[in-house]
Amino acid sequence: MREGNWACLLILLLLLCLEQVLSVGQLMESSFSRDAFPPDFIFGAGTSAYQVEGAAAEDGRSPSLWDTFTHTGQMIDKSTGDVACDGYHKYKEDVKLMADTGLDSYRFSISWSRLIPNGRGAVNLKGLQFYNNFINELVKYGIEPHVTLYHLDLPQVLEDEYVGWLSPKIVDDFTAYANVCFTEFGDRIPRWTTIVEPNVIGMASYDSAIFPPARCSNPFGVINCTVGNSTIEPYIAVHNLLLAHASVVKLYRTKYQGVQKGQIGLNLYAYWCYPWTDSAADIEATQRTLDFNVGWILNPLVFGNYPEVMKKIVGSRLPSFTKYESKQLKDSFDYIGLNYYTSVYVKDNFNASMTGPRDFNTDVSVLLARSRNETPGGQFDPTIPALIDPIGLQLLLEYFKDAYGNPPIFVEENGNGVARKESEFNDTSKIDFLSGHISSILDAIRNGANVKGYFVWSFMDVFEFITGYQSRYGLYFVNFDDENRERKPKLSAQWYSSFLKQKKKKKKKKKKKVEMRINKTDLVISL
Repeated sequence: MREGNWACLLILLLLLCLEQVLSVGQLMESSFSRDAFPPDFIFGAGTSAYQVEGAAAEDGRSPSLWDTFTHTGQMIDKSTGDVACDGYHKYKEDVKLMADTGLDSYRFSISWSRLIPNGRGAVNLKGLQFYNNFINELVKYGIEPHVTLYHLDLPQVLEDEYVGWLSPKIVDDFTAYANVCFTEFGDRIPRWTTIVEPNVIGMASYDSAIFPPARCSNPFGVINCTVGNSTIEPYIAVHNLLLAHASVVKLYRTKYQGVQKGQIGLNLYAYWCYPWTDSAADIEATQRTLDFNVGWILNPLVFGNYPEVMKKIVGSRLPSFTKYESKQLKDSFDYIGLNYYTSVYVKDNFNASMTGPRDFNTDVSVLLARSRNETPGGQFDPTIPALIDPIGLQLLLEYFKDAYGNPPIFVEENGNGVARKESEFNDTSKIDFLSGHISSILDAIRNGANVKGYFVWSFMDVFEFITGYQSRYGLYFVNFDDENRERKPKLSAQWYSSFLKQKKKKKKKKKKKVEMRINKTDLVISL
């Protein structure tokens, strides 16, 4: 081959290599930087006790609802959280990974059945020691613990004794459990979230029976319903969840907050809603959907009562608050935790839903779709691929600002899962997801939304409540086929770490130069 052709070929190969390097570099960079956010903005990641700890039958822990549910083969992959990520034994390794990643804060939950195995009464000293050790390890590395008291894992003994959240007895037991947590851990905890996703608990645990204790009545359950009443139990359970939250907040503010200086709030799951068309019926249905999903939880906390549309449609099936309860609920938060993953399109179905047996979904009376290219269906289905919509998060945060007096918000869950065998390490779709949603939060802040922090779901691959081990949301890969549960960083972990550690580049980037000598001729390529 002639010398000139060799030179051209080498230049071409060099350019191809540089293109590859630069494309990876661009992937690791964002159009915004961390210091575009307020100085006190918190970035973190999270998991929950049952999903990560394992050690299900070790050191005095008693079964929770999820142990019973998974051990009866209810998961689609027949999996359990018996070992999960083995976080109970590997917490020191995990905290080191958090520090290496650059997290400001780590969101986790305390297992009620590990700390107080009988649901009330004696504290399990080994469980107490584990959480003290774990919290101390976080503090040692300068990572703020962001703690959830209840993440869907009620001690089974309380379900057996008085049907759990369907009984008002649970308010006192939950308050007593919280009191132990505040006493033992509160000196190191800056933020407490009382309960995660009470609206999901109502729908998934007491209507469709996707989650334990899997109570439902036909024709509303995804299973053959043998126990429960989908018509009333979702509303009763959420009512008691709200009263339990208010009781715990009163305890914390009265006895602990003045000394410990922490904050306390409640979490909810929400999706943004777009009207299917611009018709008055679809626009009204969209607001009704927001009222039933968001207002069901936030209206009592902000205004002291349920939304008027809920009271009108649900009628006597919706429990009512006494004046004392309403007063206790109103303003019972220092912040609101938000779990956001997707948006939906809403089509009115009110007239078609006025006859026959009723549950939460028939009360809302809408049809939902992921896009305008599909036929709307009867209810939200979390098992199918969701619409990825960062703008929806911005709109939801601005809706909180306009409708609820701009409360402080922590986005406590936001993430994107991939199938177990699909792109386990090179998860570029997750990077796009996280970057888009973080950017939308920044836009919401610039528009006046009072957003205080953001937590990726999840820090590592965990046992997922819907799919078991069939989907992976983690920044870190966990090998569930390895008894050591080895952790490895995915590309998304590298991206998030780079984002957390980067600073704005104050100067314009200089063009990169690559020099190469071919046949005594210097070639300089500027890029």
